Amino acid sequence: MSMLETGSDSHREAASGPTIVFGTNNAKKARELIEVFAPWEGRVQTLADIPGAIVVDETGQSFAENAALKATEQARHLGLWVLGEDSGLVVDALDGAPGVYSARYAGPEADDDRNNQLLLERLADVPIERRTARFECHMALSDPQGQVRAVSSGACGGRIAFALRGSGGFGYDPLFEIVEYHRTFGELSPLVKACLSHRARAARAMLPQLFRLQGEGILR
Repeated sequence: MSMLETGSDSHREAASGPTIVFGTNNAKKARELIEVFAPWEGRVQTLADIPGAIVVDETGQSFAENAALKATEQARHLGLWVLGEDSGLVVDALDGAPGVYSARYAGPEADDDRNNQLLLERLADVPIERRTARFECHMALSDPQGQVRAVSSGACGGRIAFALRGSGGFGYDPLFEIVEYHRTFGELSPLVKACLSHRARAARAMLPQLFRLQGEGILR
């Protein structure tokens, strides 16, 4: 069973197999991986567990480019296997914005509240039938030499609500409504979100590649 590092010595002792560093300090993102990677015989850490991790500039023009940058640059710096991820919200009525700028939509010092408020302002006059959107996630796995060994992606379609609903999740989750459920990600349980989310889908698509790399003796 895979183990997510949380800084606990008992977790470190219980985990076995090869280690992958998930290239984020975001604990909420990291928790979404726990169940997905459970079948894998290895350990998943985050940058919070690794002394000397660097901040990688997200200069790519796409989620895929940024994921590869985060993976390869961090892997070369740390000398470890790194799983880079980039994700965000794509709104059709805004020509794909905020896209790769999702985390800093309202500016370099933006937070979730400011980003959500700006999104609502820019969609203020857009009717419900044109508020379609999707979350996208791209992942890239780099070996310690900075070579990308596997890539995956996932998406989740929905629409933007007219107001924040729910206190769960993070980022744009309280505005992102899953039409079939009539609930936002902020209202849905973590278990349901783990089944539907773009990040979970990208991680599930990555999982068979981890098994392949480990079976071939490349990831060890």
